[in-house]
Amino acid sequence: MKKMLFLCLAMLLGFTTLATAQSLSPLGIWTNSEKKATFEIYKCDGNKLCGKIVSLTVPNDPKTGKPKTDTVNPDPKLRSRPRLGMVFMQGFEYDSDNKWDDGKIYDPESGKTYSCYIKMLNANTMEVKGYIGFSLIGRSQTWTRVK
Repeated sequence: MKKMLFLCLAMLLGFTTLATAQSLSPLGIWTNSEKKATFEIYKCDGNKLCGKIVSLTVPNDPKTGKPKTDTVNPDPKLRSRPRLGMVFMQGFEYDSDNKWDDGKIYDPESGKTYSCYIKMLNANTMEVKGYIGFSLIGRSQTWTRVK
């Protein structure tokens, strides 16, 4: 009887942990450690996730006084698009263990696009890793939820 009670308790705790783990959501407003901008992660294309820039600490170019644009984009046609409101993360699909993978992230400061995954570490912290080729090699940032 004790074994049966222990087994039921273990299963209940396992299901509770699983439900809690799956409830961590990256949807919301985030900032990175540099705090140069805030980003909104939202649903797009069905159940995929995307991200856009919703605020910039320094929204205007210091040289021109005009709103910052995508000046280093490799596509000359896109160099005049504003950074504010720019969709710079796309295509993230839920993988497992609070991880969304198979996405792309664009760095408007370098004009480069990387493969990327995001992984919730807890309710208010997530790891964002951009990489080329294999996810073992790349650069990670820790983002903090703003709201």
